Amino acid sequence: MLAKTSNSTPQQTKNRKNKRTNEGADENSPPCYLSRLKICDTAQDRSHALRGNAARDAPRPMTQSVIGCIPTQSVGTIIRRPIDLSDHQIRARLDVSKRAYNFCAGPAALPEAVLQRAQGELLDWHGKGLSVMEMSHRSDEFVSIATQAEQDLRDLLNIPSNYKVLFLQGGASQQFAQIPLNLLPEGGSADYIDTGIWSQKAIEEASRYGHVNVAATAKPYDYFAIPGQNEWNLSKDAAYVHYAPNETIGGLEFQWIPEVGDVPLVADMSSDILSRPVDISRFGMIYAGAQKNIGPSGIVVNIIREDLLGKARSLCPTMLNYKVAADNGSMYNTPPTLAWYLSGLVFQWLKEQGGVEAIARLNDVKQRTLYDFIDASGLYSNPINKSDRSWMNVPFRLADDRLDKPFLVGAEERGLLNLKGHRSVGGMRASIYNAVDITAVNALVAYMAEFEKEHG
Repeated sequence: MLAKTSNSTPQQTKNRKNKRTNEGADENSPPCYLSRLKICDTAQDRSHALRGNAARDAPRPMTQSVIGCIPTQSVGTIIRRPIDLSDHQIRARLDVSKRAYNFCAGPAALPEAVLQRAQGELLDWHGKGLSVMEMSHRSDEFVSIATQAEQDLRDLLNIPSNYKVLFLQGGASQQFAQIPLNLLPEGGSADYIDTGIWSQKAIEEASRYGHVNVAATAKPYDYFAIPGQNEWNLSKDAAYVHYAPNETIGGLEFQWIPEVGDVPLVADMSSDILSRPVDISRFGMIYAGAQKNIGPSGIVVNIIREDLLGKARSLCPTMLNYKVAADNGSMYNTPPTLAWYLSGLVFQWLKEQGGVEAIARLNDVKQRTLYDFIDASGLYSNPINKSDRSWMNVPFRLADDRLDKPFLVGAEERGLLNLKGHRSVGGMRASIYNAVDITAVNALVAYMAEFEKEHG
């Protein structure tokens, strides 16, 4: 039955409506979560909030923030509520100075300017009256977002024209299987370099699809140093050579690009892409999960040389075939549109900072500041060979493990979050990706010095 006939008189109906309205305005009624945002007071406000105006339609630099004004509902009734500035979530939205310093390894910090821009466009993208999350991925609007994101990434990394840029679903762990399905022929062999946990996961997965030759390993060095290339045992017939330039857990990073001759070099750059300039032409393929230096989780960027497309095994699922993705503009199916859009905003932000060269100079200052303090300390230590230390992920230990908990408690009290090391190795870890500025690093060093003075 679609509708129920009412026997109520008009006056009874009116009384019930008034009762519901009064109940909705009751201070004790549970508010809709949307009522924690700014409330519209007039029909004109609501119109501007939903449709935008000339000023909002114009492209905005990353430094401008717009907080939307929306109608809200509680108990089925449109009401008006004042913003409760005592609410922590609202304070965080309205005052970016209250944001914590986030040293998470991933999902990692995003630039505040990007978050503000996304916040301003969340309800109404460029006056279209809808969110990016609601757009058709084949609409002119989203295609323009995707096209601009790719072009900005090409500009930032100086990607040659004979490389395809793919924005795919999933993350780097999915690529561990997708790579051999696309690049390792039946009965073929691939070389892998083992420098830590993520390298090992890639090796384990690839071994399911063919022979894997571990051409070099950091195990003899307890994973505190990268074996020199003179120690590598590369195969002559390898389909490709795979390595992880930066190991986020152990804190090892290649400061050089391996020489592999004509064999395609495949790199997992999930944690160091865009952190410094890199010669893309030296690689057959680069892949990077977004949630460290690109954007939110759920999307992975692949940069692949065109001659490596079309080599997928017959058993490779269509959805995992790189050529299918390339031929369909990364839209064989509905892509993760919000993550793609936010990644594009990060690329724009990077260009506004002066590009990869400029951000690399800042990253160098950050890593030197932190490592220099650790090396001069009597309480903290980092075991990694100095020439192999990661710029992005700085693990360190306290001299007494019993101090770990009070250190983390004190850090959190000061707004220094996510410093606990990976569960597999313990200790501490500060991830200082592009979006973590020098102010955050200085705040961390100041706290570490204070803690050492009290407990050292």
